[in-house]
Amino acid sequence: MGESMSISFAGKVVVVTGGATGIGEATAKLLADLGAAVAVLDRDAAAGDRTARALRSSGKRSEFFECDVASAAQVEKAVNSAAAAFDGIDVLVSNAGIQRYGDVVGTTDAVWDEVMSVNLKGCFHAAKYAVPHMMKRASGAIVVVGSVQTYTAVGNSAAYVTAKHALLGLVRAMSLDYAPNNIRVNCVCPGAIDTPMLRWAASLDPDPEKVLATCSRMHALGRVGKPEEVANAIAFLASDWASFVTGAALVVDGGMLVPTGGMGFQESGTGAATKR
Repeated sequence: MGESMSISFAGKVVVVTGGATGIGEATAKLLADLGAAVAVLDRDAAAGDRTARALRSSGKRSEFFECDVASAAQVEKAVNSAAAAFDGIDVLVSNAGIQRYGDVVGTTDAVWDEVMSVNLKGCFHAAKYAVPHMMKRASGAIVVVGSVQTYTAVGNSAAYVTAKHALLGLVRAMSLDYAPNNIRVNCVCPGAIDTPMLRWAASLDPDPEKVLATCSRMHALGRVGKPEEVANAIAFLASDWASFVTGAALVVDGGMLVPTGGMGFQESGTGAATKR
């Protein structure tokens, strides 16, 4: 009874793309803490190696495999190397992503292709080469990291919003295709999370702290999320606790998508007026 009351990844092999920093790093650490052997995949060799070494130094099983998810050949090599190193794959966390800004007129073909290659095609590549290993086990779980922008849009982000919307379609397609193989596929949709990518985006403004304060205010809970909080949701979806969940999208956004008109309207519109 005790074992069934806690999420465990004992004996499981997990592959995390974009596992060197941010949500990916937090997920790699959490799943390793829960007993998994973790393959960290990232194009940042120094950061990825550092993450895997930190896990090993704390007694966990982890290896780093350098790859750019935009490259099918690199992903095939990294995923198959991970499967060979740990004797199979049980879970894929497809997290690698980049942010680029621009509307359709201002976005070059090169930038559009870069965003699609990493954020969308990268997930396709990771799943393409991980699923056959899961089929050998007759079970598996894939968790794709989407965004609140899987459902909504932020201005001047045409390529990013499109890619994040498309990921949910890919999740739903794969959930149907691999259900007969007992492979579940789900999506987690974070709000603004305190990651290097958020800090980079804020740094583009003359007043980064003002941007971060605005990001905090747009969540009903009044703050940005922590990478560990998204990792918790990923762990649930990847675990046996979610054994009857597939094709779903779990929003982890501190209530960002709830308020009509956004938090500014909640604070000063009719909703607020009626409280006076």
